[in-house]
Amino acid sequence: MIIRVSSSVLHGEVQAPPSKSVMQRLVAGALLAEGNTILNNISQSDDCTASLMLASQLGAEIEIGEQRVSIVGTGGKLAPRTNVLTPGESGLAARLFTPIAGLTAPPLRLEAEGTLVNRPMAVYESLFKAYGGKVSCHNGAFPVNIDAPLVGGSAALEAPISSQYITGLLFALPNLGRASELQVTHPTSTPYLEMTLEVLEDFGISITADDAFTHFQVDGDQQFKPIETVVDGDWSGAAALAVAGMLCAEGSIAIHGLQNQYTQADEAIRGALLFAGGALSGIDDGIQVAKRPVRPFTVDLTDSPDLFPVLAALAAFGKKPSTLRGIHRLEHKESHRARRIAEAWEKLGIQVELDEASDSMRVHPWAPDRRSAKARIDSSGDHRMVMALSILGMAGNGAIEISNAECVAKSYPEFFDDLDTLGAQIQLVKG
Repeated sequence: MIIRVSSSVLHGEVQAPPSKSVMQRLVAGALLAEGNTILNNISQSDDCTASLMLASQLGAEIEIGEQRVSIVGTGGKLAPRTNVLTPGESGLAARLFTPIAGLTAPPLRLEAEGTLVNRPMAVYESLFKAYGGKVSCHNGAFPVNIDAPLVGGSAALEAPISSQYITGLLFALPNLGRASELQVTHPTSTPYLEMTLEVLEDFGISITADDAFTHFQVDGDQQFKPIETVVDGDWSGAAALAVAGMLCAEGSIAIHGLQNQYTQADEAIRGALLFAGGALSGIDDGIQVAKRPVRPFTVDLTDSPDLFPVLAALAAFGKKPSTLRGIHRLEHKESHRARRIAEAWEKLGIQVELDEASDSMRVHPWAPDRRSAKARIDSSGDHRMVMALSILGMAGNGAIEISNAECVAKSYPEFFDDLDTLGAQIQLVKG
């Protein structure tokens, strides 16, 4: 699918999409709970669909409605319906459910699709071994075979490239018959670990963690309790809307549905926009974002790497270069995001410098006389790139055609519908 996004003036209000990060954790907890968990305001994203599929494959009974899902869990006694598990293209689903699948008798196999196929999973080989189980990967990635179940014990994890490995273990370890311990050196994306612990607490699970998230103590034989809750609004998706509002609003736009119960790393967009000269104000259940000129800014996105594309789009409209730090976190996403941003922005006449030594990206201003150039850019199957390219199209003077734009459904299937509601100029390109 090719979408053409042209210069736009935005106005009105929109609802933030449900958080896929929150929902996938809730689905995992529901699978492990004894009884019926009900989730309201559910996400229709591809990643959440993948998590629901995995929960069903591992024995949950699932009934899906338009805005809610009912999940009858297994009480930690998984009953796989198949020996081949399918996480689709969801990195979180794969890393979250791999240790959970390690609670039951093997063999089980996880087979990925698309951009997930080559994303790293090898860290589970050593972690499973430390906890008495066995996992084997193909060249460090998929397919992943679970050959022996987890037993428990102690393990160490050094400088993980993602917090998702830890999240998966923290859901699995409480179900084991013995206590377990996990030591982590240089943890990443700690706000996501905060979210994980908050969700686990709501399911009645107690885990002791130090303030730096370097040591976790987990008692065994814990029981997940079913809950009924509302899936939080997604700050990752709202970030794209907020940046678009700062650049393109007639006056301001309102984003509702962000009065959340769980920590989200990408709420850091609020501070980032303020550094960039933005004007945000709180409303009852969200934020209002006013149009403002962009001043050069420097932000560290090590703990919120999903904000890189939209903030790289924002930076292009400053009068001087802006600097985004933490590019090492972008290597193992749906695309190598730092390189893809640099390549895509270059096609539009925006200079982006990547400096691995300083772990930074420097985005230069987009010359006004270059903003009217039309271009077609491939998203590389990366939903965050689709959002960022759409922002450049709306805030520029020409039009940007985005190929493979359908991949935005990975996290935010309503993205173009919501932009249309706000008045964006969007067309489906035939052929």
